[in-house]
Amino acid sequence: MLKKLNERKLQREQEQEKVVEKLCNLKPIELKPNGAAEFELEMSLKDRNSKIFLFKDGVMIPFDADTEIKHGLKRVGKKFVFSINGVDPQDAGLYQLVVDGVKIFSTELKLPDVDFLVKIQDVKPEEREDAVFQCVLSHPMKKITWMGKNNPVEQGDKYDITVSDDMLIHTLVVKDCLLLDKGIYSAVAGLKSCSAWLIVEANKDPNMVGKRNARKTTRAGGGGEDLLKVAQEQQMKLQKERDELIAKAKEKAEEEAAAAAAATEEPEPETKPENTEPIVVEERVKEVSKPEDPAPVREEEVVLEDNESVQEKRQRMRTGPLIPETVIDPGVYFTSGLSDVNVIIGTDAELLCKLSSEDCDAIWYKDGKEITATVDINVVKEGTCRKLIIKKCKEEDAGKYKCEADGRKTEAMINVEDPPRINPEDLAEFMKPVTIKTGKDASFKLTFVGREPMKIQWYNDGEELMEETNIKIEKSSSHSRLLLTKCQRRTTGEIKIKIKNECGTVEAITQLTVLDKPTSPQGPVNIIESSSSCIEFKWRPPKDSGGCPIVNYLLERQQVGRNSWQKLGKIGLEPKYRDTDVDHGRKYCYHIRAETDQGTSEMIETDDIQAGTKAYPGPPSTPRIVSAFKHCINLSWTAPANTGGTNILGYNVEKRKNGSNLWSMVNPPDEPIKAKQYAVGDIVDGIEYEFRVSAINMSGVGEPSVPSELVMARDPKKPPGKVADLKVTDSSYTTLSLSWTKPVKEKGVQDEAKGYFVELRPAENPEWGRCNTNPIVMTTFTIVGLKSMAMYWVRVIGTNEGGDGEPQELDNYIIAMPPPVRPQFTDKRMKNFMVVRAGNSARINFNFKASPMPVFTWLKDSLPLPKHVTVSNTDTSSQLMIPSSERHDTGIYTIIVKNLVGQEISSVEIRVTDDPKPPGPVELEENVSGTVTISWTPSPDEKRDNRLHYVVTKQDSVKLTWHTVADNLFNNRFTAVNIMPGRQYKFRIYAKNDMGLSAASESPIWEVKKKKEKFSLKLPASRICSFETPPSFSVPLKMHQSPQSYECHISCAVTGNPRPHVTWYKNNVSLNTNTNYYITNTCGVCSMLILNVGPKDSGDYTVVAENSLGRVECSTKLFVRD
Repeated sequence: MLKKLNERKLQREQEQEKVVEKLCNLKPIELKPNGAAEFELEMSLKDRNSKIFLFKDGVMIPFDADTEIKHGLKRVGKKFVFSINGVDPQDAGLYQLVVDGVKIFSTELKLPDVDFLVKIQDVKPEEREDAVFQCVLSHPMKKITWMGKNNPVEQGDKYDITVSDDMLIHTLVVKDCLLLDKGIYSAVAGLKSCSAWLIVEANKDPNMVGKRNARKTTRAGGGGEDLLKVAQEQQMKLQKERDELIAKAKEKAEEEAAAAAAATEEPEPETKPENTEPIVVEERVKEVSKPEDPAPVREEEVVLEDNESVQEKRQRMRTGPLIPETVIDPGVYFTSGLSDVNVIIGTDAELLCKLSSEDCDAIWYKDGKEITATVDINVVKEGTCRKLIIKKCKEEDAGKYKCEADGRKTEAMINVEDPPRINPEDLAEFMKPVTIKTGKDASFKLTFVGREPMKIQWYNDGEELMEETNIKIEKSSSHSRLLLTKCQRRTTGEIKIKIKNECGTVEAITQLTVLDKPTSPQGPVNIIESSSSCIEFKWRPPKDSGGCPIVNYLLERQQVGRNSWQKLGKIGLEPKYRDTDVDHGRKYCYHIRAETDQGTSEMIETDDIQAGTKAYPGPPSTPRIVSAFKHCINLSWTAPANTGGTNILGYNVEKRKNGSNLWSMVNPPDEPIKAKQYAVGDIVDGIEYEFRVSAINMSGVGEPSVPSELVMARDPKKPPGKVADLKVTDSSYTTLSLSWTKPVKEKGVQDEAKGYFVELRPAENPEWGRCNTNPIVMTTFTIVGLKSMAMYWVRVIGTNEGGDGEPQELDNYIIAMPPPVRPQFTDKRMKNFMVVRAGNSARINFNFKASPMPVFTWLKDSLPLPKHVTVSNTDTSSQLMIPSSERHDTGIYTIIVKNLVGQEISSVEIRVTDDPKPPGPVELEENVSGTVTISWTPSPDEKRDNRLHYVVTKQDSVKLTWHTVADNLFNNRFTAVNIMPGRQYKFRIYAKNDMGLSAASESPIWEVKKKKEKFSLKLPASRICSFETPPSFSVPLKMHQSPQSYECHISCAVTGNPRPHVTWYKNNVSLNTNTNYYITNTCGVCSMLILNVGPKDSGDYTVVAENSLGRVECSTKLFVRD
C-alpha cells in the first residue's frame, strides 16, 4: 500500500510539472477575525494564460479578482490568495485548486460547532485599574480571537489572555486602564462573536487634576463563581456525551464481530495443499476515542488526490483461507490530555491528565527518558487523574514530558520562565514615600532577580527618565539605582521602575515629594464690604502650597499717599480679612503673603480700596414673570452684580400700566423686600402691567432694573390646539421649508398660539429634537443642516403662556432632497463626435440636472463598458475616461441618466486613430494621349480605418509648384489630364484620415517627348548707359535757434555719383579739422553736432559738396539765445 501511494505521489508531481514550474509556501485555509476565510500559495505557471479553477466538494465554484464577492482571487506576483467572504456553515468542505485540469492543492475548511454560553459583559474600571472580560464556550477551544476597538489583541505588556484547564473559560485582562483604552472589545469563536464596552472612569479627585494617578492593584469585571459553575456544568455534559459515544461504539463493534463470526463458520479442509505458506491473520483494532476538541479552523495537511476506490485500498493478499477479523476492545485511553505549562523558576509545576480507567498505571517520561519519583518529583495517582508534580522548578526541568498508559500517550511542554522578580521586603521598603526639601538629592534603589538580558526603565509621572546633568541611573544584573540631584518642586510625583525581560515585566511605584515655599496667593481680590468703618475682602489660596499646609497669612497695609507699610501680622488660615481700623474716605492698599513650615511666599498686592464712600448698588436682573392670575402676579429676580461694596439690605418693586409713564411703588417705602421674589396683589383684572426692581444698600436705593415684559392680569391660559395645513413648501439636500396656519381658538378649550416650535426626528432615532430654542411668531420656518437623502419626521407645536399644545406631524416622512426633476442635460453645445489619437486619453463629460440623484449607465455600442474604461460621477456631472485609448476603443458611447421621474439619453461617437501610414509604390501608365493613369498600393491602415482616403498632387517642370489634382479618393487609381508633351511631371500620393496627411509616396518622373523645331531671334544693338550725376542737396540746411549750454544738431542730405566730398564752413572758415565740432557723413546724410553752444557759435554755416562733375553749396544761420 505504501509503495502504491508513493507511486501515485510521484505521478502527481510529474503531472504538476507540466503546468507549474515551482510550487511552495502552501498555507491551509484558515478563518480570519473579520468573518472571511483564506488560503494561499506561491506558484509559478509555465503558461501565463493557463486557466485556474476552484472546486468545492467536487463542484466548480465561480470566483473573481474582486475580493468583495463571495469567492475572490487576489494575485500579487507569484502569490495567489483565495478568499471566502461572509463564511457561513454551508461553506465548510474540501476546496481544490486545479490548473488546466491538473489538481494542484487541496485543503479542508472545518467550522467549529461552538457558541457562547456566557457572553462578555460591560466593564467600568477606574483609571489605572485592571479590567477583566470573561466568557464561557459550549465546546472546548484552545484559543479564540480577541478584538479591541476593531484591532486584534495579542498577549503582551498591555493585555493578558488566559484559558482555563477545561478550555471553556476564556479571559482577557486589560492592564492599567487609561482613558484612551475606552471602546468596544469583542470575543470571536468560529462564526460566533460577542461584544462589550470598556468604560474607563476618570479620577474625580480635584487634587489630582493634571497629575498621574498611582497604579491600582484591584480588578474590575469578571464572572466570578457563577462563571465557574456554568463551565463545570458544561464540562459534565460534554463528558456524559463522550461516555455515550464510547458505549455506542463498543456495542456496534461487538455486533459487527458476532455477525462476521457467524457468516464465516465453515468446516476447514482436512488436507492442505502442498507448498502452502502459513496462514496470516490480520487483526484490526478499532479504536474508539473521545471526540477531538473543536478548534476555529484546524490546519489540514495537503490531501493526496487518489482515484482508487476504498475497496481497492483495503485489498490484502492472503495465502490461507479467510479468517474473520477480530474486534479488540479499545482499552484504556485518555479522556483529558496534558497541556503545556509555563512556570516561574523556583515554583512548583504540575502536569495533569485523566484516564478512562482508575486501575491503569501511567509511566512518565522527560525528553524520552523515564521519570521516577524523587524528593523533588512526585508522581500522584488519584482515581482517573495522573499527576506529575515538580517542586521548585529549575531551568533544567524545562522540556517535553510524556505520559504513557496501556500503549496510549499524551505529551506537553514545561517552559521554565525566569521573569524579573522583586523581594517583597525590598518592594515594601521601595514603596515608602520619599519627602525632601527643594535643592536636595533623592535616591531610589531596588534589587531584583531574573534572566538576563533585562531592560530597566525609570519614569517620573509617566515620563521616562534619561541620563542628564541632574539624573544619574545605575544598572546591573541584580539592582538599579536612580539619583536625582538638586530636586525642584516640579519633580514631585510618581517614581516608577519597570524591569522587563523575555519572560515578563515587573513594576514598582513610589512617591516623591519635594518641599518648597508656597506660591503667592491668587487673585482676584474680591471686596465684601467697603464702608466708612470697615473694609472686608477675600482672596484665593496659593495654587501650590509647596507640599505643606498653609499655617498663616501675613498682611501689610499702606494708606494711599504715604510711603510706609504697616504690618498687620498673622491673621490665621482663612483667606479673608476684615479691617475695622480705617478712616472714612481714605484709600488703602494691602500686601498678602502665605506662610508654611517651608517659608513665606511672594506677596500679592490689592487695588486701592476706599472706606466709607457712597456707592449705590447696580440694577438687579430684569424681573421674570413666574405666574400671572387676575388678582396676583408672581415675580422673581437676581441680585445685582455690583453691590456698591456693602451688603444688599432689600429691594423695591415698582409697577406701571401699559401706556402710562407713571411708576408706582408696590411695597411700602419703609419696608424693603428681603427676598428676591414677590407676589404683586394690587392689580386690576384685564390690565397689562410691567415691573422693575431696585436694590438697596447702606448708601441708599440704586438704579432700577430693565422693565419686565408686559403681562396681563388674568388667569392662566389654555395651551393652543394643533396647527392646520402643515405642508412642505420647498426642499433641498440640506434644507426643508415648512408652512402652516394658526390653530383655531376655542374659549375654555384652547387659546391662541403666541409662538411655534418645530421639531425634527431622523427615521432611525426615536427621540425628537427642537430646531428652534425660542418660539417663532411666523407660520413659516426653514430647517437647515439636514443629511442628504436621509429620512426625517417633522412636526410643529403651538405654544403660549399656558404651555405647549399638541404636536401636528406631517402625514409621511420626508427625504432631504430637492423636488423631483427629470434628468436634463445642461450643456448648450454637446459633442456627438470626437477624434482621439491612439495612445492619448479620451474624456467625455456630460453636465446635467436631476433630482433625486440619478443612476448612470454607460454603454459602448449598446454593450457594457470594457474594464479599462473608468466612469466618475458627481451630483451634476458624469465623466467617462479612457486612460490610454486604442483603435478597438472606437465606437458609439451612450449615457443613460435615470431617476424616479424619468430618464435622458445622449450618445457620442469616439474615433480612435493615428497618423496614417503612406501608400505603397506608385506606377504611371498612359492609356489615352494627353493623360496619365496613376495607380498605387493601398496604405496598410486602409482596412482598419473606413474614413481613410487619398490625395493626389502634381508638379511639372515649368511651374515647379505642387498643387492638388484629386482629393477624397477611396480607390487606388486616378487619371490625370492635360498632360503636355515636352514637360516632366511628378506625382505624390498621400493617405488622409481624421488625424491628417501621411508621408508622401512619390511617383517616378513622367515625360512625353516633343519634337523640337529650330528657333532664331535677332536682337537690336545695345546702348551704353552712364549713371554719373553731379552733386545736389536732396535735403537742404535749415535755420536753427539754440539756447546757451545746449547741444545743437545741423544736418542735410547730399546725392551724387561719384560720391561728392563734403566740407563744412563757418563764416567762410573750414570746420572739418576743428575738434570742437563733431562732423559725420553717412550714406549722403551730412551732420554736424555742437556739444555746448555758446555766443561765439552764432553765425553763418555753409556746406560745400563737389565731385568730378560739379560743385554745389548750401547755407544757414545759427542764432544763440541767452
